[in-house]
Amino acid sequence: MDEKEKQVIYNVIQGFVGKWWNGSDLYPDPCGWTPIQGVSCELYDDGFWYVTVVNLGQVFDNSLICSNDAKFPEQLFKLKHLKVLSLTSCFLSPNKNPVTLPISGWEKFSESLESLILRSNPGLVGTIPSTIGSLRSLQSLVLLENSLTGELPRSIGNLVKLRQLVLAGNNLVGEVPITYGSFSELLIFDASRNNLSGSLPPIVGSWSSLLKLDLSNNVLEGLLPMELGRLKHLTLLDVSHNKLIGGLAETIKELVSLKDMVLSNNPIGGDLLGTKWRSFTKVETLDLSNMGLEGSVPESITEMKKLRFLDLSNNNLNGSLSRNLENLPCLKALHVNGNNLTGRLEFSQEFYGKLGRRFAAWNNNENLCYVAKQVTPVPYSVKPCLQEITNSEGVSTVENFEMSEGSYDEDSFVETSFGISSFLFNDVWLILSVNVVLTVLLWNLSF
Repeated sequence: MDEKEKQVIYNVIQGFVGKWWNGSDLYPDPCGWTPIQGVSCELYDDGFWYVTVVNLGQVFDNSLICSNDAKFPEQLFKLKHLKVLSLTSCFLSPNKNPVTLPISGWEKFSESLESLILRSNPGLVGTIPSTIGSLRSLQSLVLLENSLTGELPRSIGNLVKLRQLVLAGNNLVGEVPITYGSFSELLIFDASRNNLSGSLPPIVGSWSSLLKLDLSNNVLEGLLPMELGRLKHLTLLDVSHNKLIGGLAETIKELVSLKDMVLSNNPIGGDLLGTKWRSFTKVETLDLSNMGLEGSVPESITEMKKLRFLDLSNNNLNGSLSRNLENLPCLKALHVNGNNLTGRLEFSQEFYGKLGRRFAAWNNNENLCYVAKQVTPVPYSVKPCLQEITNSEGVSTVENFEMSEGSYDEDSFVETSFGISSFLFNDVWLILSVNVVLTVLLWNLSF
């Protein structure tokens, strides 16, 4: 190993973990028989080994942990063959030890650095420097759960080899720059949990290889762009907790490769009827809660055979639920609470038993009831329907009862829980009364 390279890596690690660390004594051959935890090397054509990976922080049990006063050491940029720089939980205190990303020096990694990962660093503050855009070989830029502020640098659009761009969990503001339209190889774009605003630009449609798009928990407005339909490989779309509007049908109908569709907590409005749900044959998670949806729940949702989680809660949906929902083989959770649903729930005992509390139908669904069959479990906090009583001659003494507003009280709950009506109670009381009188008379005659 080149002696200069060896001294540089010693100084770099000391800058992160502290001066107490004596690399020359502990690791006299860092790329050979005394390797340093989190450091990897490669052999180059000149016959020397050079450092290509620096991975520090709370990753593995034997990882080198950064000190409380860790900084970016100046000598970092002398590692001219560095391919991966990963720092996890290295900068922990924005008050005692605030650290900013170096403004200059990144251009020295323009041909080598392929992955820059800075995650779980609450003490990493300030803006993302525009010089990050000089890393032309970068394939993965992960700036996750730090305390970075400011707008997304337009220069990141120069990183045309990016396959992963993760900026989630910071305090970033502004819009997604139109310069990001050149990410033809991008697989993951995650800018969730920030304060991004404006509309989602049509340039997202140029990310033809994209698999995951997560912009949840921002303040995005406007419509989902029609260009989303070009993302034929997209498996996850999460734009929940924003301010998006405009209905469903025209924005999602082409995303037939989706496995997870999460649009909840947006004032999108509209109904469910304009979407061909049977086309989403791969969807496993469908979260459309708290979106101001109206109308009925379409039968075509019962044809989404891969569906595991369905949340339609806290909307303005009406009508009844199809019993065919229980035929979805993978369904593990069904939330329809907080709507205006009506009619009878005629799901089987097995269905209620499989879902348990994961079947949620309470809150505002006053006109919804379940058919009581003297079995348990029953849907939590849903009223039982009054049952039809038939006498020995096959004549119905109580008509089928559809729950209506104001029709439910504690007496009817007790009666229907045992599968009998108030009329039946009157007959039983009469029989009991006659039996008591006869018993008393016979007793008196015997004495």
